[in-house]
Amino acid sequence: MEAGKKRLAGDTARAANTDEVKELRREAKDLKEVVAEQTLELRLLKKSMLGPSH
Repeated sequence: MEAGKKRLAGDTARAANTDEVKELRREAKDLKEVVAEQTLELRLLKKSMLGPSH
């Protein structure tokens, strides 16, 4: 009965299944790679803008 009350109140959290966890981990890995690439690009652009003295 308590679980029903929580759902009615909007508490719909549940445990993720194995496939969902695997997919989320893969997505997180992909996003981390994108952030790393963008960070590297930004650093290279900043260096090229500052010139050889920096």
